Amino acid sequence: MPHHDPLREHLVQLLEGGHAHATFDQATRSLPFSRAGERPSGAPHSAWELLEHMRIAQNDILRFCQSADYKSPDWPSGYWPASPAPEGEAQWRASLRAFHDDLAEFLAMVRDPAADLYRKFPWGDGQTLLREALLIADHNSYHLGQLVLVGRLLGTWRE
Repeated sequence: MPHHDPLREHLVQLLEGGHAHATFDQATRSLPFSRAGERPSGAPHSAWELLEHMRIAQNDILRFCQSADYKSPDWPSGYWPASPAPEGEAQWRASLRAFHDDLAEFLAMVRDPAADLYRKFPWGDGQTLLREALLIADHNSYHLGQLVLVGRLLGTWRE
């Protein structure tokens, strides 16, 4: 009989998005690479900066959950790209892939019935897998909204 855990299922749905807001793919699909490095008037970040920030932060949380030996990037400089634009389309696409790959890896941890959602990581200061799942969902949701806004300001957003 398959293991049924409503909390895990809800977390997966929350992390995959799309219920209360646009999904990651919807938000990034309407942003053409040619405009990825533009900071619209009045916006503090380009689509590239937001994408990279989301990727770096999500990867940081994932790696923290996996190992006591992991060291987080310096704050805040290590969580943002050095340039408002990617070096090329390959870098943009690699960042999109890495975001998806890291999310899939994290989702596998959440789905694993052997992973205790409530156990504190011995190397942290009270963090649990549940808390980190909620943190990723919250952080990604916030910046997805910014990506949609950047797309709207650039005139590229397609609902």
